[in-house]
Amino acid sequence: MVLLDNYQVRNIGNLELLAKQVVEGFIIGLHKSPFHGFSVEFAEHRLYNPGETTKDIDWKVFARTDRMYTKKFEEETNLRCQIVVDASSSMYFPEVTKESENYTNKLRFSALAAAALMNLLMKQRDAFGLTIFDDAVKMHTRCKAATSHYRLLLTYLQQLIENPEHNRTTAAAKTLHQIAESIHKRSLVVIFSDMFEHGENAEALFSALQHLKHAKHEVILFHTVDKSLEIDFEYENRPYLFIDMETGEQLRLQPNQVKENYVKQVAAFKADLRMKCMQYKVDFVEADINEGFRPILQAWLVKRSKMRV
Repeated sequence: MVLLDNYQVRNIGNLELLAKQVVEGFIIGLHKSPFHGFSVEFAEHRLYNPGETTKDIDWKVFARTDRMYTKKFEEETNLRCQIVVDASSSMYFPEVTKESENYTNKLRFSALAAAALMNLLMKQRDAFGLTIFDDAVKMHTRCKAATSHYRLLLTYLQQLIENPEHNRTTAAAKTLHQIAESIHKRSLVVIFSDMFEHGENAEALFSALQHLKHAKHEVILFHTVDKSLEIDFEYENRPYLFIDMETGEQLRLQPNQVKENYVKQVAAFKADLRMKCMQYKVDFVEADINEGFRPILQAWLVKRSKMRV
C-alpha cells in the first residue's frame, strides 16, 4: 500500500481510502518523531488514571511496557470535535481542470485533511461533526463517533470536491458565531479556511473567534492557502487576467506592477490574524497546500494530547 505524505494527490476519487493512507503514513512517522510511543495508546488505549476501576486495564500491554493503559470502548467518548470547512469559491483556487497541471486546490486539500482528522478521531473513539459553509451554513451535523457517521460525512466532502461552484462569497464570521452557540460546550473546533475577509468584515471575523473562546471551546485555525501564489505572489512577469472567484471581477495586469504592495497588504492581514488568534488563545497554523498533510495532523496531535482526560 502506498502511504501518502507530503505530495499532491491527483485522483481524489476515493476519499476514505486516501484518508486512511494519509493517517497510516503519519502514524508510521510518529516512531521517528518526538511523539514516539504515543501510538500505543493512540489507537485503542489511554493511560490509566489512579482511582479508576482496574477491570479495564490491559495487562498484556502492562507486561510489555510496564505502564498501565485502559482499554477504550466504542461508546466511550473523550472529545467532541467540530470540523468546519470553508467552501466559498475562493477555496477552489487554484482552479483544477482536466487540462490543468494543478493536482489540488484549497478545497480539495481541506477535504482530505478533514477526512484524515475524522479517521484519527474515530481511532480515538472521539465524536466528530462537520460544518460546511460559504455565504451561509450549507451543512451542519452533530458530533457522533460511529463509522456510519464517518462515511456519511465523507460523502458530503466528496460532493464538494466534485461540484465546484463559482461566485460564492464567504460568511466565516456569521458561521462561527452560529457554531459557538449550537455545539456542545467545551468542544474542539477545527477550521479550514483562507479567512480572506476585508475591512469591517475582518473585525467581525475576530469577534467570532473571540465568541468561540468565550463559549469555552478550544479552537485550531488552519489558515489554508497556496502560499507561493496567494501570499508571496510568485507569478511570471507577463500579462495575466486575474478573476475574483467569489465575485467574478476581472483585472488584467502584470504581477510586478502590484507585487510589492500586494505582498505588504496580505502580510499585514496575516500578521493581524495571527496576533488576534494569540490574543484569544486560538491555535493559528499555517496550512500551505503545497506542504502536505503532516503539519495538519501533527498540530492536531499536539492539541489533542493537551486535552486528554
